[in-house]
Amino acid sequence: MKKTFLLVVQILFATFCFSQDVIIKANGEEIKSKILEVNQTEVKYKNFDYQSGPSYTISKSEIFMIRYQNGTKDVFNDTKSKTGTIISVMPTEEMRTKGREDAINYYRGRNSGAGWTMATSIITSPLFALIPAIACSSSEPSDENLNAPNDKLMRDAEYKRAYVDESRKIKKKKIWKNFGIGSGIWLGVILLLGGITP
Repeated sequence: MKKTFLLVVQILFATFCFSQDVIIKANGEEIKSKILEVNQTEVKYKNFDYQSGPSYTISKSEIFMIRYQNGTKDVFNDTKSKTGTIISVMPTEEMRTKGREDAINYYRGRNSGAGWTMATSIITSPLFALIPAIACSSSEPSDENLNAPNDKLMRDAEYKRAYVDESRKIKKKKIWKNFGIGSGIWLGVILLLGGITP
C-alpha cells in the first residue's frame, strides 16, 4: 500500500512539473506560465498558478528561452535579424529532423571501411570479410568524416545526435552493400573457376 501511495505521489509530482510552460528570462528568472501567444516581438501568457487571472505580455528581447510543457523549447538569440526581430532557434523535434536530413544530404561515408570489406570478401572469402564488416559497421563515423554543413548546428546536442545516428545508418548500409557485392563477385569467381577445371 505504501509503495502504491509513493508511486501515485511521484506521478502527480511529475505531471505537475511537466504540465507547465516555463519562460526563462535573460537575467535567469523563471516564470511558470501557460503560453497564450508568441508573435514577432512579444509573448503573451498567464501565470500557471492563477490561469483564470489576467494575461501578461513580455517582450521577446527580455526572454532567453521558453521551455514548453511537451518538452520542446524556443531559444531567443540576442542577435537581431535585419528586420529587427529576434531570431528563434528551432524546437527540439525540428532540430532532430534537420540533423537527419543534413546527414542524408552531406554524409558521404568516406573512410567507412566499406572498401576494405568488399576487398576482403573478394580476395579471401565472405566468411573472413564478416570480421571487418561487423567491426566497421558497429562503430560511429569519426568526426572528421561526418562532413557536417554547419559547425554551429553541430553544437546543438539534438541536431548532432540525429546527424550522427543517421550517418551511422548510412555507413552500415554502405558496408553491408559492399559486403554483398564482394561476396557475389567471390561466389561468381569460384563458380567460374569450378566450371573451368576438368
